[in-house]
Amino acid sequence: MLRVLAVDDERPALEELTYLLRKDPRIGQVSGAGEAASALRDLSRMLVAGDRLDAVFLDIRMPGLDGLDFTRLLTGFAAPPHVVFVTAHDDCAVTAYELGALDYLLKPVRPERLAEAVRRVAEAVGRAGPPGEEERADDEMIPVELGGRTRLVSRRAVTHVEAQGDYVRLHTADGGYLVRMPLTALTKRWEAAGFIRIHRSTLVASAHITELHFDGGRAAVQIGDELLPVSRRHTREVRDLLIRKFHHPAGDQPEAPEGGHRG
Repeated sequence: MLRVLAVDDERPALEELTYLLRKDPRIGQVSGAGEAASALRDLSRMLVAGDRLDAVFLDIRMPGLDGLDFTRLLTGFAAPPHVVFVTAHDDCAVTAYELGALDYLLKPVRPERLAEAVRRVAEAVGRAGPPGEEERADDEMIPVELGGRTRLVSRRAVTHVEAQGDYVRLHTADGGYLVRMPLTALTKRWEAAGFIRIHRSTLVASAHITELHFDGGRAAVQIGDELLPVSRRHTREVRDLLIRKFHHPAGDQPEAPEGGHRG
């Protein structure tokens, strides 16, 4: 069953579109958003949580972030959904298809025409199959709100993440960005990309760790100018992982000695 998101700033049009989509037996879940910026945030939270989104059905002319810009931003995601434009304007079709849109529907939407668009989505999803581990390990862009603007922050730029209540703060060389999402979901999502939990409230990118410190039984990792404490619960796991990383680079994995001696 397909999972789709409908985006339109006009409430009657959004309600009509979601109603028609829910009637299609090939669609199992339909979510709605009244603007592209909020849809981008919803999409990011879904992907970070490990949820799947197969397609976005969206208008083009919307205040703030329009449908074409939204589609351009989707290229920053590791496994972006398919895009179907549903608009009253016929002058953007060429640009839409250049951006990789799967279909382009004109309002008012005829049910049979929408059904054809859903069929194309279902076929495309069937050909692609579920995203694999390699796709999830690619770079990923996280949308953050900055004074009414939406900025995309690359996961590769994130050195570490701190939990702050219902939010997480992404730390980069350029500063920190507050995003509403649970640290547990982010940990699961980014594990394959080399992020490790060092504390119940801290997630770090192993690629940015330069040193591992031990002092009186307590451990800490060095990231740039910051020394981040490692909880006792995570110390052994972090130590073993970093020792393997520093002494045995990828592709150079020696056989473990008999008896499991850790050295």
